Amino acid sequence: MIYRKLGKSDVEVSAITFGAWAVGGWMWGGTDEEQSIAAIRQAIELGITTIDTAAVYGFGRSEEIVARAIEPYKRENLQILTKFGLRWDITEPAPKRWDTTDRNGNPATVSHWAKADGIIYECEQSLKRLKTDYIDVFQQHWPDPGTPIEESAVALIKLIEQGKIRAAGESNFSAELLDQISRQVPIASNQPPYSMVNRGIEDEVLPYCVENDISVIVYSPLQRGLLTGKITPDYKFNGDDHRAASPLFKGENLRRVNAFLNEIRPIAQSYGATLAQLVINWTLNRPGITAVLVGARNPQQAKENAMALQFELKETEIAEINEMLDDLEITA
Repeated sequence: MIYRKLGKSDVEVSAITFGAWAVGGWMWGGTDEEQSIAAIRQAIELGITTIDTAAVYGFGRSEEIVARAIEPYKRENLQILTKFGLRWDITEPAPKRWDTTDRNGNPATVSHWAKADGIIYECEQSLKRLKTDYIDVFQQHWPDPGTPIEESAVALIKLIEQGKIRAAGESNFSAELLDQISRQVPIASNQPPYSMVNRGIEDEVLPYCVENDISVIVYSPLQRGLLTGKITPDYKFNGDDHRAASPLFKGENLRRVNAFLNEIRPIAQSYGATLAQLVINWTLNRPGITAVLVGARNPQQAKENAMALQFELKETEIAEINEMLDDLEITA
């Protein structure tokens, strides 16, 4: 495993990081808690020492599962990243809200909420659910257009001073917003979406982060399973699985992506690797990418993810893949 420092902080993370959204069940068609715990422990045993979660994943369930999973391990040997700013327990109007169902299937409204007192409250709640006395990186999940960045920064500074968080991070922030918040509080990392078929951050966000020593931890490098090659036209999504409504998982887009995957499959096979491992390896070879979040719902998936750095792609192979990607057309 490769380990990399986040920005100017003293937090070091595993380049392959366990993404714990799916283990929370919400928007993934439910979860098997025991299998999820086994997956996290398998990942840790194989050197994936960093786990990324969020309060809203399963409405607290993901953090609770992470807490159970890490019980046998020394806390100082792990890095726990979680997020704040998506609240399902407030009644005050917020600029961005959407209706969903909570972990018990009851109606719930999730709001963007990054006010100072809310951040302090969320930190305390996450600490309780995670059964720890500090969070390695506390990240704002999404920008909150209803709260001045300066107000959010005050809370983050306070939490750092109290030792409740080691570093502050952002998620889904533009280069402009990163610049604004960085003037108020040191930002260790930004967490945007990025994959072979979603490379928008290469335009502004990634260059800004590289120039300003902000690490980039990307989520959905496998495009939520699409780039594993396992999603076929007859694939059945369960329950509230959000992928069922995504244009990427349908029709011509799915056909084109699978055709591309078949083209690069020989490269993976030459290393005795899976398509998923090849995709993870390619992503970590991209300039400016510090770490990738990869989910696993059972120990076998966790093992496969951890083995993605067991081979080194040749420059000619990377160039070949990039050329194919330049020719891959995806429609919204």
